[in-house]
Amino acid sequence: MENNKENKPFLFPHADSTVLPDPSNFFSANLLSTPFPTNSFFQNFVLKNGDQPEYIHPYLIKSSNSSLSISYPSRFSNSTVISQVFQPDLTISSIQQKSNDKHIISSFNDLSVTLDIPSSNLRFFLVRGSPFLTFSVTKPTPLCISANRAIVSFSSNDSLTKFTFQLNNGQTWLLYATSPINLSHDLINIITSEEFSGIIRIALLPDFYSKNEAVLDKFSSCYPVGGNAIFGKPFCVEYKWEKKGSGDLLLLAHPLHLRLLCHINDCNFTVLKDFKYKSIDGDLVGIVGDTWLLKTDPIFITWHSTNGVKKEYHEEIISALVKDVEDLNSSAITTTSSYFYGKLIARAARLALIAEECFSFDLIPKTKIKKFLKEIIEPWLDGTFNGNGFLHDEKWGGIVTKKGCDDSDDCFGSEFFNAQLNHLGYFLYGIAVLVKLDPDWGRKYKPQAYSLMEDFMNLSTCLNPNYTRLRCFDLYKLHSWAGGLNEFADGRYQKGTSEAINAYYSATLLGLAYGDANIVAIGSTLTALEIKAAQMWWHIKGGNLYDEEFTKGNRMVGLVWSNKRDMELWFGYLGARQCLLGIQVLPLLPISEVLFSDIDYVKDLVEWALPALEWDGVGEGWKGFLYALQGIYDKEVALEKIRKLSGFDDGNSFNEPHSKLAKRFYGPFTVIEWIGDAAYRLDFPPESRIHPVFHCSVLKIFHKTDNTCPPAATLPAFSIDNQPMVTPLTIIQTRWNHDNDTPQLEVLVQWEGLSPDDTSRENWNSLKNDYHLEDKVSMA
Repeated sequence: MENNKENKPFLFPHADSTVLPDPSNFFSANLLSTPFPTNSFFQNFVLKNGDQPEYIHPYLIKSSNSSLSISYPSRFSNSTVISQVFQPDLTISSIQQKSNDKHIISSFNDLSVTLDIPSSNLRFFLVRGSPFLTFSVTKPTPLCISANRAIVSFSSNDSLTKFTFQLNNGQTWLLYATSPINLSHDLINIITSEEFSGIIRIALLPDFYSKNEAVLDKFSSCYPVGGNAIFGKPFCVEYKWEKKGSGDLLLLAHPLHLRLLCHINDCNFTVLKDFKYKSIDGDLVGIVGDTWLLKTDPIFITWHSTNGVKKEYHEEIISALVKDVEDLNSSAITTTSSYFYGKLIARAARLALIAEECFSFDLIPKTKIKKFLKEIIEPWLDGTFNGNGFLHDEKWGGIVTKKGCDDSDDCFGSEFFNAQLNHLGYFLYGIAVLVKLDPDWGRKYKPQAYSLMEDFMNLSTCLNPNYTRLRCFDLYKLHSWAGGLNEFADGRYQKGTSEAINAYYSATLLGLAYGDANIVAIGSTLTALEIKAAQMWWHIKGGNLYDEEFTKGNRMVGLVWSNKRDMELWFGYLGARQCLLGIQVLPLLPISEVLFSDIDYVKDLVEWALPALEWDGVGEGWKGFLYALQGIYDKEVALEKIRKLSGFDDGNSFNEPHSKLAKRFYGPFTVIEWIGDAAYRLDFPPESRIHPVFHCSVLKIFHKTDNTCPPAATLPAFSIDNQPMVTPLTIIQTRWNHDNDTPQLEVLVQWEGLSPDDTSRENWNSLKNDYHLEDKVSMA
């Protein structure tokens, strides 16, 4: 990118992390000089023991004990979850393997990963969307294919290059070999009678349909070994697959691919609309061709709202702006969290753009906003911020934080590359606005700004070898993942698509501010694709994409995993519709208009979520997001509701007494069941009205010592005066409120057990007295 053509890319100071895993455990030696992916479709293969499955459409793949298992997953669903169930339908190994050595990743690219099991002489070409599992037996080796169910029929063709076998669960599998292979079988094992070397391809026969078998037969001789995505034109992605063998290449497209596929002369492909595999992402349809062109509708990234602000609202907005700008005070910020700090930066930057849109810089002190932004951004870019800062990790190749390097529970996952878009997107938004306001400042800090942007939006590891390619963006699914260097049984996940969209949107604004057409093109394209994917897999609109029981009572998915759909958020209790909506909206930006452009769906979504606002303790921030969407189709009603709010997301006041907000730790309670990857069922009293299943993030282990007995396990009263209770966790920021004759000190509080978005401003004296903080916190 532009700043890298003449100068060496900027690097933040070196990180000495005590919590990051060692990538050399699974990557081959020839790859160790390159940056590694940290949110990829094969991430589980390189973490811990490398033995958790990954969903490589249409199969779940698991590597362990010098063998590889393939599963065409069955699906479990109810009103709150859809999950694909891994069962090792077939397991491939060597009969004479010398040891249970780990697998090695010998190569990877945008659409495939090559996994070697050296002790078994096996190399697997794991390509996204291949209906075949393809592997090479690199040396003459006796093989064993073990079935999870009994083999009820087994046959071959005359040339011994195709075998058909059926299991007692109804599955029919086809095996193809590039040269004759002698196979025998018992109840569950298929073995070679002699050593074999060459290519073997295995495919499930979908729907036991003879025409499907004919399709697999026809395309069994051509196999993919890799694939890349090329960004040649704005709003276009071209897939080019590397293939071997003879004939044409057969792959599978998911529903979003099918919407975006574009026929041009250079991309000769055929859609086999009746050749389908089932998937949690919707039916996967056969495509014949080794080049695909995907083209999405153009979107136009703008600093301001598309339709502008009506003049009749200017006075009211300017009045609020004047107060918000007066309250800007960098010395009052007490948080050192990169996430919370980034949101404060973005909030101040947004004030400047709103002032521009209302033509009110004659009333709003532009210089004060610029000064504030410089004071709070520069220490992070210069490395002088007290208590935290950006560092560069050389192990994996990416930006981490000082706090994150020391404590794996800090910073909402930045230390494990878990939530890069959530953190860096807010910083980039503020930096882009400041570059727009002060180009001289922008020129000075351009290297740092580009470094932050390229951490997650680096197209070329040749031009910038410090960062992996498109760290979070999945070029097959066409959206971003979180999860980072954490092992999950269901693969990567994504909670808030809107914060991912914010990151690419903000990167595009950075390109606009610097006049960099390349950044604008790639940033706009990724933003557009992220929006299309959110509308496809997060926005529930009926139809047959998801199971009917899941669809009928839901309008927004909470967590999309590679292998699961879940209505429960990390921080929100099951059924918290205001959270499910809000987490897919924040932050409110001009690009939100594009994300929620389907008016009928927005109305349905708001009506679905509105009843949740009647519950006790719903944060004003969550209400604000819902009312903002309501304003898309019913401006006047929504505006009246917004005027009555006493607080908004991250940084505005709650007038209600803070004692009405809350959670604290209670117990101890016995864990009676482990549910899924990270949830537990507790042994609550039978009269309890609280759901007993909790995510591990809201639990902590009770440590008994020799001198203590566990207290009686009690649960809190659900409410006091019909309002839930709270405890402050940390103070993020302070300010003086001059609304009255006597200035009052206010603090921005994060509440224990609540979402980071449910912060509120409180009067310091009241907070101190109510929670007995006199000897715990000094505000001097």
